[in-house]
Amino acid sequence: MNKTIMSTGLRWLWLALVVLALDLGSKQWVMTHFWLGESVPVIPFINFTYAHNPGAAFSFLADRGGWQRWAFSAIAVVIAVVLLVMMYRSDRRARLSNAAYAMIIGGALGNLFDRMVHGVVIDFIDFYVGNWHWPTFNVADAGICIGAVLIVLEGFCRPAGKTARQKG
Repeated sequence: MNKTIMSTGLRWLWLALVVLALDLGSKQWVMTHFWLGESVPVIPFINFTYAHNPGAAFSFLADRGGWQRWAFSAIAVVIAVVLLVMMYRSDRRARLSNAAYAMIIGGALGNLFDRMVHGVVIDFIDFYVGNWHWPTFNVADAGICIGAVLIVLEGFCRPAGKTARQKG
């Protein structure tokens, strides 16, 4: 089958670049304007709090001595490649799934960059209600989570028997 890149889901890679640029730009801004551990209120339920996360989501395996940096980096590369293949096989009109894949790719690459360059992931968004704080996260994490939610929503919204790869 002879298809062009623009007829595939890869047409949506611009969204991965947007997520990646917003993530890297926001992290650079935080590293330039905050010292590690500094916290500044933004709105009544969000602070910007500069933090280093050597683990994965919610600081998973953060205290394991460093091997997790390479394991999570490898996982990010595998996920990005698998999603790129899925986007290539997908029709460009499968908007929801392609947007979801692109957001996950952008987030995975943003956190991969941090692990490779800084040895840790830069986090700064501190969401809280009263005294309860969600684990600090970043734009890449938000992109990954939004992408995952979109995939789940697509599963519920897709007509029975139709896959994201089918045209029409």
